Amino acid sequence: MAFIKINKQNFFHNLTQFSLKTGSKDSIGIVLKDNAYGHGLELMAKLSYEFGLTKAVVRTYREAEVIKPYFKEILILGDVARVDDICSFTLNSLDDIVKAEKGSTVELKVDTGMHRNGIDMSELEEALTLIQKRELNLKGVMTHNRSADELSSELFWQQKKFREVIGETMSHNLKNIRFHSFNSASALRLNCKNQEFIRLGIGAYGYSELPTIYNTLDLKPVLSIWAKKVSTRRFKKGQRVGYGGAYTAPKDITISTYDLGYGDGWIRSTTREPFVTAEFLPILGRVSMDYISLESSKDEVCIVDNAKDSAKQIGTISYEVMTRLGRNIKRIII
Repeated sequence: MAFIKINKQNFFHNLTQFSLKTGSKDSIGIVLKDNAYGHGLELMAKLSYEFGLTKAVVRTYREAEVIKPYFKEILILGDVARVDDICSFTLNSLDDIVKAEKGSTVELKVDTGMHRNGIDMSELEEALTLIQKRELNLKGVMTHNRSADELSSELFWQQKKFREVIGETMSHNLKNIRFHSFNSASALRLNCKNQEFIRLGIGAYGYSELPTIYNTLDLKPVLSIWAKKVSTRRFKKGQRVGYGGAYTAPKDITISTYDLGYGDGWIRSTTREPFVTAEFLPILGRVSMDYISLESSKDEVCIVDNAKDSAKQIGTISYEVMTRLGRNIKRIII
């Protein structure tokens, strides 16, 4: 079966780069949601723990329960708040405050321009009052930057909006509140030594989606996708391969079938140009549920060693290439 290699040295290299920029490992919350961006939830939690990180960010309480042994603090972005000694829960709306279990630890998300989740800035007074009334433990106030990875001034506009949120929150004489808005792109683009908490996602896994004009950190891809040979046959000129016979051999060639397909989360591209693997081998014909065909007789081939470069071929982003990968694919640390 296809497998994924996780490069421990590259992961630690990336975390070191961000630790040096932030000035501390303690300010980094490693984002492990969606199976750690396809890298493997518990596997990456263990490596993060080994590196010395103590904080993590996930999407659900179920994810949090898997990684609890490895972290002192876990922020959950999308689940109903309940009492838990390690976890804090994001409040994305006034309704979330009402649903939260009394005594739970929460972090209020405020919409400063993303217009996706979070209360409106005009609702901040009401939200803070309701949190106190519901006897919730407010640990943090947060927002999310919508254009930190784009060549625009919107990041600075949102930061200004968030400073207004901080000022209004502080006027309520609340104590021990952390304020956070930085994701990977924000941390790459701005000075972040004064940030108490940074939600570090894609950057930890080796990618910057910022335009090349920005001088970002030296990051290295952590994940590579590999496929194993299932069978090999010699094709005569004119013979066709796979469903619909979409590829016709232009000459006598050797073609092998490899065990990766859209059933594993690989993309069944609809582009006219064939996807070219990391070893410069075009996929021949259509991608099947479990197989692809390549002009090769090697026992193993590397399909992807840089998700950002691969994503450009199929008109998507590195996030999608990685998070689509099936959880049942074996992941090994190298």
